[in-house]
Amino acid sequence: MRKQVTIIGSGIVGAVTAYYLSADPTLTVTMYDDGIGQATKNAAGIISPWLSKRRNQRWYRLAKAGAALYPQIVADTQLGVSVYQQCGTIVTRRTAADVEALYQLAQERRQAAPQIGTITKLSAQAVQDRIPLLTTADPGIFISGGARVDGERFAHHLLKYAEKRNLVRHKGKVRLGDQGQLLTPNGQQQYDTLILAVGAWLKPLLLPMKLVADVRPQKGQLIEFDLPQSWSDDVPVLMPEGERDFIPFTRSKLVVGATHENDQGYDLQVSSLVEKDLFASASQLDRDLQYSQISRVKVGTRAYTRDFAPFFGPLPDNPHILVASGLGSSGLTTGPMIGKLLADYVQTGQQTDWDQYQLPIETYLQPGD
Repeated sequence: MRKQVTIIGSGIVGAVTAYYLSADPTLTVTMYDDGIGQATKNAAGIISPWLSKRRNQRWYRLAKAGAALYPQIVADTQLGVSVYQQCGTIVTRRTAADVEALYQLAQERRQAAPQIGTITKLSAQAVQDRIPLLTTADPGIFISGGARVDGERFAHHLLKYAEKRNLVRHKGKVRLGDQGQLLTPNGQQQYDTLILAVGAWLKPLLLPMKLVADVRPQKGQLIEFDLPQSWSDDVPVLMPEGERDFIPFTRSKLVVGATHENDQGYDLQVSSLVEKDLFASASQLDRDLQYSQISRVKVGTRAYTRDFAPFFGPLPDNPHILVASGLGSSGLTTGPMIGKLLADYVQTGQQTDWDQYQLPIETYLQPGD
C-alpha cells in the first residue's frame, strides 16, 4: 500500500520536495496551497552565494549546496533559459582597493567551491560592455558560475513535472488540529507524513499544536520592466554596491529589487513610495529607463528567524510532521537543498549530516501555551 505524503506550500521548498518524491512509486504525494503572498512566486533571484560576508558557515554550506543543485535539476527537467540561466554575476565596488579585496575573497572561496567558475576583474567600462543596459557603472568582478532564476516559473515548472508523475495538487487554505490533524476545505485528511513548507505562515499554522516557531514575516517588493530593446540570454546579472539588484532576463524583461521591509506583518499591498524608490535605484544604473515602462510590481512575504538562519526537519515530538522555514531573502538559493534533504528523509528516515547545515531544530521551536 502506498504511503501518503502531504505537502503544504508550493514555494521553492515544497516544489523541490514534490519533484523528488513524485519519482517514488511507493508514495502518493498531495499538495495544498492557497498561493497568497508566497515569497517564491514573488521573487526573481540571483544564485550567487559565494561572496557573501555572512559569518554563519552552516548557512553558507547550505547555500553552496543549493546553488550546485540547480544545474542538475535544470538538465533533468529540460528547463529553458528564460527561467534559469547560468549567465554569470557581476559584483561592483566603488574603489580599486575594494575590488581587489573582493577579487581575493573570490579566489579564496573558489578553492572549496569550484562552482564559482572563472573570476575576472572588470573596469567600469567593461561592466557596461557586458551589460549594455547600463549607462553608468562602477568597477567590479565577474564570476561565471552565477545565475539568475525566476522563482515563480521555476516552481511552476517543477510542479508540472511532478504532476505528470505522482503529484496531486489542491488549491485552498488548510489548518492543523491540536494533535496535528490536517483540516482542509474538504474535511480532515489522513497522511503518513506531513510537510509544512509554508514560510512565514508556519508560526500561525503551528499554534493549535501549542508550538511557537521563531519566525517573523518580512515584506519584499520588486519591479519588472518591459523594455523596447532586447539583449542576449547570457547578459550577466548585477549586484551593485549601494543599489538594488539589477537582473536582465531574456529578451526585454528587467527585474530590479527586492526590498526588505520589517514591521509590515503580512501586508501585500503595493507601496507607491517603495515603487518609486526601486525605480530611482534602477535609474542610477540605467538613466534611459522610464517610469511608464514598469510592467509589474510583485509583493511577497519572506520568513526570518532571530538569527537569520533557516531550519528544517521533523518536529521534536512528532517525526511524521516536517517543517521548513526561515529562508529569508536567500530562499531561492537555499531552498532547493532543503527540499532535497526533506525528500531524502521521507524516503530513508535519516538526517545524514544535517548538522552541517543548521542548528538543532529545537532552537527555533518552543512549547507554547
